[in-house]
Amino acid sequence: MRNDFPLFKNMKNYGFYDQLSKYELNYVFSGIFGKPVRYTYADIYDKNGNLLYHEEYNGYWDKKEYDENGNMIYNESSLGYWTKNEYNKNNHKIYSEYSNGKWSKREYDDRGNRIYYERSDGFWEKRQFDENGKLIYSEDSNGYIKDNRWKI
Repeated sequence: MRNDFPLFKNMKNYGFYDQLSKYELNYVFSGIFGKPVRYTYADIYDKNGNLLYHEEYNGYWDKKEYDENGNMIYNESSLGYWTKNEYNKNNHKIYSEYSNGKWSKREYDDRGNRIYYERSDGFWEKRQFDENGKLIYSEDSNGYIKDNRWKI
């Protein structure tokens, strides 16, 4: 068996050993004594460990862009889909726009709890938290109400 590439253990990939070639393509061993078989993808990461580009053997790919804080601000696939995201100063996602024309937006309180969510299809949700960050009230556009506040 030819084995002139460095070998890396990565149990995330279905429990097999990954092998990274000089062309940055991933390979998997079918076992310690098995023959190497070409794995189904190639990934490229930036210096912070963020996935920038993913490509599969069948030609499917997707690419991502990140802001200076590591938040994904753009994602595009070979199928023609894309997503754009905006974040607040605390790195909470506040707005998303999708290639199908839909969008979603979020608002947060000072402690980082999501207090409002709305989608382009008309759905919305409001939430209220106590001083310890526990959800005490929520309601949405479908009429669902959950009220855990003390009532006197």
